Amino acid sequence: MPKVKTKKKKFPRGFEVLEETLNALEQKMRDAEAEDSETKRKSESYWPIFRIHHQRSRYVYEMFYKKRSISRDVYNFCLREGYADANLIAKWKKAGYERLCCLRCVQSRDTNFGTACICRVPTAKLEDGKVVECQHCGCRGCASGD
Repeated sequence: MPKVKTKKKKFPRGFEVLEETLNALEQKMRDAEAEDSETKRKSESYWPIFRIHHQRSRYVYEMFYKKRSISRDVYNFCLREGYADANLIAKWKKAGYERLCCLRCVQSRDTNFGTACICRVPTAKLEDGKVVECQHCGCRGCASGD
């Protein structure tokens, strides 16, 4: 009789360091997806999802690059399985993008005038007292020069 293959993931050694936090963030993501959004604009209903996605990717990034508490195998596993966004992490490694909130804020095709999002403008260059909020993700400023 042939073996039955199961789709159980084989976690690499050292994944235990991340597992508890990633499970908590996964539960927060499920709650955000199930949240009632009838009173919000369509774009506003996605803001909590973008924030949790950023938080999860940032956690994996800091554990690998800043704290060096996980191995390359665990890091690659997290990228491959979707625990972190590889493209967003690649932007964080570049100068000027250290605090980037999401990739939609740097895509010029998503804006009216073909420029970056308003949250990418440093706070010092904006009018006094003006509160800026990104229409894509709800960010209030992710320019590295703030």
